[in-house]
Amino acid sequence: MSASTARTSAKDRLSSVWALKGYKREWLRHDIIAGAALFALLVPAGMAYAQAAGLPPVTGLYATVVPLLVYAVVGPSRILVLGPDSALAPLIAAAIVPLAAGSSAKSVALAGLLAVLVGAFMLAGSALKLGAITGLLSKPIRLGYLNGIALLVALSQLPAFLGIEADGDIWQKLAKVSTGVLGGEVNITALLLGVASLALIWIPRLLKWKVPGVLLAVVGSCVATAVWGLNDDVKVTGVLPQGLPMPALGGIGWADAVTLLPAAAGIALMAFADTGVLSQTLAAKEGKRVSGNREMAALGAANAATGLLGGFPISGSTSRTPVAVDAGAKSQMTGVVGSLLVLAFMLLAPGVTGYLPSATLAAVVIAAAITLADPAGVRRLFGLSRSESVVMLTAFLGVLTVGVLQGIVVAIALALLDFVRRAWDPYRTELGAEEGLPGYHDLERHPGGERIPGLLILRFDASLFFGNGQVLAAFVREQLHEAPEEAADPITHVILAAEPITGIDTTALDDLVTLDEWLASKGVDLVFAELKGPVKDKLIRLGTAARFTPDHFFPTVGAAVRALRRE
Repeated sequence: MSASTARTSAKDRLSSVWALKGYKREWLRHDIIAGAALFALLVPAGMAYAQAAGLPPVTGLYATVVPLLVYAVVGPSRILVLGPDSALAPLIAAAIVPLAAGSSAKSVALAGLLAVLVGAFMLAGSALKLGAITGLLSKPIRLGYLNGIALLVALSQLPAFLGIEADGDIWQKLAKVSTGVLGGEVNITALLLGVASLALIWIPRLLKWKVPGVLLAVVGSCVATAVWGLNDDVKVTGVLPQGLPMPALGGIGWADAVTLLPAAAGIALMAFADTGVLSQTLAAKEGKRVSGNREMAALGAANAATGLLGGFPISGSTSRTPVAVDAGAKSQMTGVVGSLLVLAFMLLAPGVTGYLPSATLAAVVIAAAITLADPAGVRRLFGLSRSESVVMLTAFLGVLTVGVLQGIVVAIALALLDFVRRAWDPYRTELGAEEGLPGYHDLERHPGGERIPGLLILRFDASLFFGNGQVLAAFVREQLHEAPEEAADPITHVILAAEPITGIDTTALDDLVTLDEWLASKGVDLVFAELKGPVKDKLIRLGTAARFTPDHFFPTVGAAVRALRRE
């Protein structure tokens, strides 16, 4: 295959996943059915996550409809459902609640502004080709974050679940719940509705029914409330405002935008990380891939649009996307159908939510939070890596104590420090030959191996930079000092097995030159085996060509041993 053909093929594989490109008529029936199935989840999930973010439930529907329509036009993934997300809800609440001062209208405006800022960050990131920045969110950080969020979200819904009035941050709510439980303030009717809703959500999941449990819980609780007249006994969501998504950014200014910038950056990072992983996973099942920068741009456009029209920050949904896939979705037309049905519900039947108990919405959020938790992943990480477990616990405790965004920042900083620590103090060892085993091997792991007479073969498993140049030098001196002094075969050469060394800075270069001078004073030559071409070029470019001449470089350790033994 020619290079141009390969490029064309790659371009086709990439562009063919754009949302509605090349739509086929036979897909329409499947998309309509899948859109109807998706609709059953969109309404309760949108309203529940809005409640979890401290916003009026209707904003969750605005944040459902607008992103689906926008993404259908500009999104690169063939099947991906966007919308409110339980993992983002506490981040949104943490950002807007302190600024809203109890005003519902101000909260909505701030949430819309936050979504616009999130969209702006993503669009800028796409333009700067920063699609890989989510690599900052390592698995330990995401594991700690998601488990912390799961606990935080579940705890935040306890007041509504128990029918206890509680305002303030999560800890103030928990204090009120504790007082209410001890004081007998629990609303037994709300509690029973909440427990029954949780059961209706989880039983279909456990029995693998096709009918979504959330739909059964919402419909069942609405029917029970209407038939038994429970409106006066429990808090209900209330009738939705009748109308389409509209701008709701009044009463905010530049000061609010500046205050929300750090939160917007953090939410943008988390939202794109989750969406990017989901998007690539879906595309991989079809043997395709999705451009991370295009995905970031599409998600940014969807966030900006929903912020302008009364919504709040959104991301790809790991709970609603599988529903669309299982229902036979063929394209983004599924999301269009689902969003149009939500609009029809808002226009034609807004009074239905007047019978929807807040305890049921709390149950929906709690069930979603439970799916976020990954105790098995936590146990596995504890068994694999102590340092990464510390990073995970830092993210988990940080989310619970100092705040969601602050906890993530602290965990990222700790992960970077751990990375620097491992680069600063990397694994290093002496290599030797073992009979019957080709090549040269770590003598600590192969105690039956033997040193090559007259040669000291060492390996240093890291790039050389200002922090570890002296570590390498000290290691070489130490190993040379410990090498047995045999008059017949004194050490004449140190072979540095340099394959792991992928870079070097000027400080480390100075340390290397100083080491070479010290070795020369002892009658020992320093040579390199398997050194990467770019690193070798940099050594020469930095003025060491006269010191490290071509005879100091060998393609393999074996070649170095053979040549030096001949000498």
